[in-house]
Amino acid sequence: MSKNGKRGWSTENLLDDIPFVQSDAETFQALLQSGILARNNSSPSASMLKGRIAELTKDFVVVDVGLKSEGLVPISEFSDPSELYLGNEVEVFLDQAEDSAGQIVLSREKAERHRQWENIIQNCEEGSIVTGKIIRKVKGGLMVDIGMEAFLPGSQIDNKRIKNLDEYLGKTYEFKILKINIERKNVVVSRRELLEAERISKKTDLLEMIREGEVRKGIVKNITDFGVFLDLDGIDGLLHITDMTWKRIKHPSEMVSLGQEIEVAILSIDREKGRVALGLKQKESNPWDEIEKRYPPGTLVSGKIVNLVPYGAFIEIEPGIEGLIHVSEMSWVKNVTDPSEVVSKGQDIRAIVLAIQKEEGKISLGLKQTEHNPWENVDKKYPVGMKVTVEIRNLTNYGAFVELEPGIDGLIHISDLSWIKKVSHPSEVLKKGDKVEAEILSVDKESKKITLGVKQLSPNPWKSIEQSMPVGSIVHGTVTKIAAFGAFVELDNGIEALIHVTELSDQPFGKVEDVIQKDIKVTAKVIKLDPENKKIALSIREFLVDQGNVNQDDIVVTAKNKK
Repeated sequence: MSKNGKRGWSTENLLDDIPFVQSDAETFQALLQSGILARNNSSPSASMLKGRIAELTKDFVVVDVGLKSEGLVPISEFSDPSELYLGNEVEVFLDQAEDSAGQIVLSREKAERHRQWENIIQNCEEGSIVTGKIIRKVKGGLMVDIGMEAFLPGSQIDNKRIKNLDEYLGKTYEFKILKINIERKNVVVSRRELLEAERISKKTDLLEMIREGEVRKGIVKNITDFGVFLDLDGIDGLLHITDMTWKRIKHPSEMVSLGQEIEVAILSIDREKGRVALGLKQKESNPWDEIEKRYPPGTLVSGKIVNLVPYGAFIEIEPGIEGLIHVSEMSWVKNVTDPSEVVSKGQDIRAIVLAIQKEEGKISLGLKQTEHNPWENVDKKYPVGMKVTVEIRNLTNYGAFVELEPGIDGLIHISDLSWIKKVSHPSEVLKKGDKVEAEILSVDKESKKITLGVKQLSPNPWKSIEQSMPVGSIVHGTVTKIAAFGAFVELDNGIEALIHVTELSDQPFGKVEDVIQKDIKVTAKVIKLDPENKKIALSIREFLVDQGNVNQDDIVVTAKNKK
């Protein structure tokens, strides 16, 4: 672009760029007539001149271009000092036909730039490959010397993330010309496009060359939760976390870091999708090979607790080999629900191998098996029928748990508390901490269950009820409960019986409370026995009828309250 903002290389534009005065006309006309300044004013070389060095000063080179006066060129514009000698022919650019002192002003630097631009125009086109040196930083990118200065945008410098532009300064690379703007005389280049093309070419070649089972080097370029991506000199490969080590790790970053070079094995290749699966642990022997021979069931092993989970603890018995101690295998006597109740992470322990599932990579271990099993001879120590004194440890809706010895508990079911009482909750007859006598009813070593009974210490009155209290016999008792349908009576032998509302009196009455109340003593006749369901029916009415003329109030003094 000219100084006045006009574009192109026409004569008018050139004249606009040169500040002619009246005395300049003769000089310019001489240039045209001599042929030094070409008449083809549309050519970019219209202001290019050739001359010889006539004189050298401290700051200037005096050049004779065959005009009425010699021209001056700043000595700093000569990049090659070997050119500076008298008589040497040099090419210069006519900057001014005549300055205020009447001196022709020439430029060696502009001449060189002009020739460089012409060289680019003649020998290069968009898409051409050129070699250049990065010379400085500018806003938005770098400037590259390719024979002239070209702009390298920041996005086109490399195909990887750039941390510092300074690392590229002074380095020489190949570049691809992206854009040539003739009007503005500028060139835009790219290094990234060449790198991408090279990467794609390498990737294609590498996909053809690599084979499964090979070992290759790669650079860690990305780390994720599920694995690591490596650059295999032009192709990306995935090293999954499960293929990094035979040991258990939580995250790939435990083993590798960004930029690290590692050797990996090629596991599989998908040439259509350009994907490669890699393995690191496959370079080593599989510690699970012949695992059954090294650790047959029953083997005592030692190791360190490496992880606790809700269902158990993992112990490392050798690098890459871990076994699980399930909570159910931690104690003979405790019902373990949390492994931290028994073991802690980092603890060294011993365990017994229970089972091996090689294909699934699992070893089942037992901790309790390293100790004596108190349930082993429990049936001999506590045979059925044995009478023991035990302490009540806990009460539940269905019974009472007792401790026979540390680690050995038993249950007294609610139905085994009494022959004759209807117990709705154990707390009615027992409390925590009580010591009671009981009889061993059953022992199940496999299920670790022992049942006991309290009522079994005394004879079952229901077995002989028909002999001791036959139908028709007269009994005595105390009213314990009043209901709309009758009254419950506790007999002298402790058995509970029912007097139905229809059997309370031989006289008419309104409510049950009109003829009988709680806690009074009564005499009645047994009218029905049901030993199987433990039921006895009594009758005051029949008893009165049997007595004939005996007054009810005289015989059953508690039949009703006298007013």
